[in-house]
Amino acid sequence: MRSTVVIHFGPSDDVTLYLDGPAMAADEARAWLDEQFVQEDCEPLRASGKVLIADKVLALAQTVGRSRFDGDAAWAQAFARASSAALAKPTVRVDLVALALTF
Repeated sequence: MRSTVVIHFGPSDDVTLYLDGPAMAADEARAWLDEQFVQEDCEPLRASGKVLIADKVLALAQTVGRSRFDGDAAWAQAFARASSAALAKPTVRVDLVALALTF
C-alpha cells in the first residue's frame, strides 16, 4: 500500500513524502516517535503535559523545521513511515500553521 505524508509549513510551502513498501509496525513507530521527541527536546503542546501520538508528530515536525526535511532524506522518510504507522492512516497531513493533523 502506498502512503503519503504532507508537512504544511505555510502558504505554498509543503513537503510531500511518498512511502512504498511494507509499513513500519505500530509499536516500532511509536517507539521511534518517542525517541525522536526526547532527542530533539520537543515541548508538549498541551498545558496538561499529556502528550498524544498526534502531538508528538506535530511537535517533532515543528521543532526540526523545514531544513531537516530538506536536508536529511533518510530522517524524513523515517518520520513519514513512523507517523503513518503510529496513526494507522495511509494519508496524513501535518499542518504546522493550524497545529492540526488531517487524514
